[in-house]
Amino acid sequence: MNKLTAMSTQQRAKRIYKIRLRKGDTVMVRSGKYKGHTGKVLQVHPTLNKVTVEGINIVKKHQKPTRIKPQGGIVELTKPIWVSKVGLLDSSAQKPSRIGYKLNKDGSKVRVLKTSGKEVK
Repeated sequence: MNKLTAMSTQQRAKRIYKIRLRKGDTVMVRSGKYKGHTGKVLQVHPTLNKVTVEGINIVKKHQKPTRIKPQGGIVELTKPIWVSKVGLLDSSAQKPSRIGYKLNKDGSKVRVLKTSGKEVK
């Protein structure tokens, strides 16, 4: 039996992915329906390997009336998108870039854009 099929869903969900994007970063979508769109990272989901980006991957959800919302209706939600589909926006070139790390002389670790080599503020 394959190891992946032997693992339960809970065991697979426990893996925490290394996501180099942070909350507040401006990213550009590299592929899919929203290709070329930019937005700010609202939330990072390391266990899902996804990020929630403002104005990207908006879906409509039909909600039943509840005590809190007695009228119900159709609500627009921003769903997470795969990290591999977005890249940090290089402001000088207006293109998405991957992120690397560099050590400063004082020993602190700094995020760096792979395309231009500039530090990320």
